[in-house]
Amino acid sequence: MVKRRRYTAQIKAQIAIEAIRGKKKINELAAEYGVHPNQITKWKKQLLSSAPEIFSNNQSSKRRSEEVLKDSLYQEIGKLKVELEFLKKKSGYER
Repeated sequence: MVKRRRYTAQIKAQIAIEAIRGKKKINELAAEYGVHPNQITKWKKQLLSSAPEIFSNNQSSKRRSEEVLKDSLYQEIGKLKVELEFLKKKSGYER
């Protein structure tokens, strides 16, 4: 029984980028990396089709994470204000 070789995402991307550059033919890359030419073509198509998402999601995910951070900070500020007012009343400190 033949075991399937598993390639990391980094290796797949590297091979696909080399295929896109076109300095070597797909068959040459296949021989060099020990991968079937059809697999390299598939990785190349996958990389090209997902490229726009890489750039668009980066900005939207960054905005979402900033909003989540901002919301949690405002929540923490509100909580601290309530605690401060409570402690002022308990200690009798009023201006």
